[in-house]
Amino acid sequence: MAGLLVRNLPGTFPLPLNMTNRCFIAADVGNARIKLGLFTDDNGIGLLEPRQTLLLLGKEAELDGIDPWLAGTACDDLSRDLPHLTYQWWIASVNRPAATRLIDWLHEHRAGDRVVLLASGDLPLVVRVERPDMVGVDRLVDAVAVNRLRDAGRPAVIVDVGTAITVDLVSGDGAFLGGAILPGIQMSARALHHFTDLLPLVDVAELAAPPPALGDSTESAMRSGLFWGAVGAIRELIERICETASDWGGSSTATPAHSTATATQSETASGGEPQVFVTGGAGPTVAELLGRAARHVPNLTLAGIAQAAREHRSAGKSGSV
Repeated sequence: MAGLLVRNLPGTFPLPLNMTNRCFIAADVGNARIKLGLFTDDNGIGLLEPRQTLLLLGKEAELDGIDPWLAGTACDDLSRDLPHLTYQWWIASVNRPAATRLIDWLHEHRAGDRVVLLASGDLPLVVRVERPDMVGVDRLVDAVAVNRLRDAGRPAVIVDVGTAITVDLVSGDGAFLGGAILPGIQMSARALHHFTDLLPLVDVAELAAPPPALGDSTESAMRSGLFWGAVGAIRELIERICETASDWGGSSTATPAHSTATATQSETASGGEPQVFVTGGAGPTVAELLGRAARHVPNLTLAGIAQAAREHRSAGKSGSV
């Protein structure tokens, strides 16, 4: 990352870095939406939780809603007394055009803020795949967050139900080992409509409740196949990934490190059955269907970004773009 660039808008307060806002913004830039979370530095050892969130939907998300959102939030006395205090923005993106729009907007409208675009090498995570730099950063920050949630020494499976569905494995010693990627429910619905002559485009964006397995119309049959097909694929992938987890050992939490492409199987035990964590738009429904062993974590990706930010901020390694 580049060296820290400090610029201040008229009306902002050019305080020293160690006196600026304790609050910072985590930005999860996905394929269909941008999700922002307002976080506060603390000395706790658990998972950071956002004080406020903002969801900006669509490829042309309305970024002008950001300033009113920030104006209506105050995470401590300093930000309440100094409403124009600058923020640090920590961005994890799988959508380059959307990230560019957000960064350009910040440079134009909030020039005093500091912006960091996270890459795999910036994360406190060991990545044991051949090309760590080619892994979606959303999958990696999910793993960073899960390393704060899972039991020490136990592997974990992470299910992220978004535009695409990912099912990934974290080893007992906290390394990201890879996983599977499949189309999300809405993406599959669009494919059914696009590649056929007569099948309609059905709206299955969230599916708060599982549809009946037996569809009595074309649309209900499509909803059944799309939803239960995705759930079945997730179940099968969890089962098969859990079978491989016994080959990967470790009895301690991950030590922050840059990504590595070296994969070494451990001779030690894996520390028990993998824990399952579920996040994403349809996460609550999917977690319930997976059973009591699955835990839904609604802001997992934001929390992983915030954890990476907290460690960089505490080490004084903030950068900007």
